[in-house]
Amino acid sequence: MITPVRTRTLDALRADLSQAKAAATAARIKGEQHKLERDLANDAAIRAETHVEKLRTALDSARADAARLEGEMEALRGQSLLDTEDRQALRMLLRATRKQHGRAERVYILLRFGDVHSVHATRDGAEIAAEAEGAPRDGWTSDATCCAAPVPVSEIPWRIRPVPLGGAR
Repeated sequence: MITPVRTRTLDALRADLSQAKAAATAARIKGEQHKLERDLANDAAIRAETHVEKLRTALDSARADAARLEGEMEALRGQSLLDTEDRQALRMLLRATRKQHGRAERVYILLRFGDVHSVHATRDGAEIAAEAEGAPRDGWTSDATCCAAPVPVSEIPWRIRPVPLGGAR
């Protein structure tokens, strides 16, 4: 059966159809844009996750390096304190040595048959050195005279001669 339709209604239906087709095309284009934006956002999220993993790895490495360097710093700080203490002890010893050597007024020369054998800071040091070489422990003399007749220096086996230093009198 054929239904009579008015021209005005037919034109209105055709206008509605063309508007619906235009809306569908616009919706399809908008849907494709949303798919493209979704893909771009998904790629950006993947890149961000990869970057976050790299940053976490770098952070863990930096923390490990910081802990290692802190341990080394503590060890070096302790070594520095020991070095400082050693330097202070050496300075004190050097000062004491300089004071002792600064007070020396003379040195003692150990002679063997008139030739210089060694030089010592004390008479005891010279005697000990001579005794180590086989000199007798007693009978030391500082001059080359024995009794009333002078004995030549070259004939005395061991002799200690004090020698004044610098400005000492």
